[in-house]
Amino acid sequence: MLSSLEFSLMVTEEENIVHVPVDGVELEGDLRVPADASGLVVFAHGSGSSRHSPRNNYVAEVLRSRGLGTFLFDLLTEEEDRSRENRFDIPLLTDRLVAVTDWLEEHDATSDLAHGYFGSSTGAAAALRATARRGSDVEAVVSRGGRVDMASEHLGDVRAATLFVVGGEDTDVLELNRDAFGELDCEKELAVVEGAGHLFEGEGELEEVSELAADWFADHLA
Repeated sequence: MLSSLEFSLMVTEEENIVHVPVDGVELEGDLRVPADASGLVVFAHGSGSSRHSPRNNYVAEVLRSRGLGTFLFDLLTEEEDRSRENRFDIPLLTDRLVAVTDWLEEHDATSDLAHGYFGSSTGAAAALRATARRGSDVEAVVSRGGRVDMASEHLGDVRAATLFVVGGEDTDVLELNRDAFGELDCEKELAVVEGAGHLFEGEGELEEVSELAADWFADHLA
């Protein structure tokens, strides 16, 4: 029997693949913008993941149901991703995220939309660093189980409304998030999903993450 997550992903709309030129390579992404979208959420996945991540795709589907556009893309090419060093090169990932955001601001379908970032694990560090660099160009950030400590020296420069979502049983990451939360000087919230681990695999846990993220972006990208 299919889980609700698997079924939801099966019935979703077709991908809209775009290729973004960055640093002499092309990054592949899935761009979907509902009619009359109020904003665009750019996803930055964690180490070892990709734009095909079932968790991020589920979150993206919920966001689109709330009238938000989504862009899921790979921060690295397939060849680059074979290197563990590249996967943890947060400055490189940040540069890629900033460059892709620049491209989206020039793209016909997304140039007029308010932008936000959804970052998971190490991708959350890149999202926060990119937000600090871009200032008011990014209006909201959500971190899911984020390694936000890897952006520690940039947290004081984040001006976007920022939501940290962490599993209550993901104790090490929760402690890192609590420490980082205190360094933020912006509108902020720390949401703990009780009983959840790092991957939010328990019943209803990913759904809770998705609703928290959808509410946050709907409020701040309108």
